[in-house]
Amino acid sequence: HSPEEKVELRKKVTLLRGISIITGTIIGAGIFISPKGILKNSGSVGMSLVVWIACGILSLFGALSYAELGTSIKKSGGHYTYILEAFGPQVAFMRMWVDMIAIRPAGLAVIALAFGRYILEPIFMPCGVPEIAIKLATTIGLTAVMYLNSMSVSWTARIQIFLTFSKLLTIAIIIVPGVYLLFKGETKNFENAFEVNTIHLSGLPLAFYSGMFAYAGWFYLNFVTEEVENPERTVPLAICISMVIVMICYTMTNVAYYTVMSAEELLASDAVAVTFAEKLMGNFSVAVPVFVALSCFGSMNGCLFAISRMFFVASREGQLPEVLSMIHIRRHTPLPAVIVLYPITLLILFLGDIYSLLNFMSFLRWLFIGVAVIGLIYMRYTRPDMPRPFKVPIFIPAVFSLTCFFMVFLSLYSDPINTGIGFAISLTGIPAYYIFIHCERKPKWFQKLSDSVNRSLQIILEVVPADQ
Repeated sequence: HSPEEKVELRKKVTLLRGISIITGTIIGAGIFISPKGILKNSGSVGMSLVVWIACGILSLFGALSYAELGTSIKKSGGHYTYILEAFGPQVAFMRMWVDMIAIRPAGLAVIALAFGRYILEPIFMPCGVPEIAIKLATTIGLTAVMYLNSMSVSWTARIQIFLTFSKLLTIAIIIVPGVYLLFKGETKNFENAFEVNTIHLSGLPLAFYSGMFAYAGWFYLNFVTEEVENPERTVPLAICISMVIVMICYTMTNVAYYTVMSAEELLASDAVAVTFAEKLMGNFSVAVPVFVALSCFGSMNGCLFAISRMFFVASREGQLPEVLSMIHIRRHTPLPAVIVLYPITLLILFLGDIYSLLNFMSFLRWLFIGVAVIGLIYMRYTRPDMPRPFKVPIFIPAVFSLTCFFMVFLSLYSDPINTGIGFAISLTGIPAYYIFIHCERKPKWFQKLSDSVNRSLQIILEVVPADQ
C-alpha cells in the first residue's frame, strides 16, 4: 500500500456488472419454486400469467423511479439514502435499524437455506435431506459469500456475472423444450385458461404479493451508486435492460411449466423446476437442483454486495459505529460492513423461525420502499432545482407507491398478528435513535468503551477511514 494511493471504494461496476447485480439478485430460487403460490391465489392458468406480467410492469415502475433517484442523488445506500435526503435522519435510521436487526439477516438466511437444501438434494436422492446437513451446508455457503465479498470487489463482480449466466442457462434449459412442445401443439393445459368460475378475486392481492416478491431486487444497483462507472447512463440502462430480461424469463418459464404440467400437477409440486425436469429429462433432472443452488448463491452474493454499502453509508452519516465506514487498506473492500450481518444471520439460522420473521418483515420492506418513492414525488416539489439527468413521468412513482401501500394495508388485514409484531420491531428504532444518535452527551464510560472497541477492530481488521 503506497502512501500516495487513495484508500476508497473504486468505480468497478460497469454496465455488464450492473446488469448482473440486478438480474443475478432478482432471479433467485423464486422462479424455480414459487409459481404455485401465484397459481393458487389467482385460480387459473391465464390469470396467473397476467399476474406475472402485471407484477413485472409494476416492478419496472419502481425500478424507473429508483433510476431517477439514483441519477439525481449520486450516493450509495439505496432506500436509506433516499429517505435520508427526503425525510431526514429519524425516518432513515428506522429504515436502517429494521434492515439490520431483522429484514436482511432473515432474507439472507432464507436464500442460504434454499442453497443448502438444493446443493445437497442430488446426494441424498431419493430420500429427504437431514435438517442438520442443510444447516451445515447453509453455513458453508454463507461463509463463502462473506469471504468473497471481503476479499475483492472485482472477483465478487466476476463471479456474479458467471452465476447470472448460469441462471439464464438454467432458465433456457426450461424454456426451450417447453416452447418447442408448445409449437408442436401441446396446448391442452391452456384450454379454458381464463375460466371465470375458477378465478379468486379475493386471492388476487395475495398472488400479487408473491409476484412482487419474485421480482424484488431491482433496487440493488442503487445501493452501490458510488462504485458505478458513469452512473447517469449506467444506472437507468442497467435497470431497464435487467427488468426486460427478467420479465421475459419469468413469463416464458411459466409458459414452459404449463405446457408440460397441468395446473393440478404444478400445485402438487414442492419444487416446480425439479418436477418439470423429471417429466421431461429423466436422469438429467439431477442437475436442476445444482443449478438452483448456484442461483441462490448468486442471489446471496448480489444481496450482500449491495447491502454492505448501505451500512457503510449509514456509518459515514454517523448513524452506525465509525468502524463500519472503514475500508481494508489493501483490498479496498468495506470489510466491517460486509461481515456485520454474519453473526446475526447465523443466530437466526440456528435459533429463529425464519419464515415467520420474513412475514413480519415483508410488509415493512414494501412500506419503506413506498416511502422512498413518495420521497421522489415530495422532492419534485421541495427541491425543483435538483439536477435530474433521468426523469420519469410523475404517474409512474404515484402508481408504484400506491401499490406498495395497498400491499401494506392488505397484509395488515390478512395477517394482523405477524404484521403487528413486525411493526413493533420497527418501533424499537425510535428509542434506539434517541439513545445512540440524538443524545449528544453520552456518558464518559460509554464514549471510552466505543472508542477502544473501534480502535481494536480497526487494528484486527486492518481497516482505515476512506480517503486517508
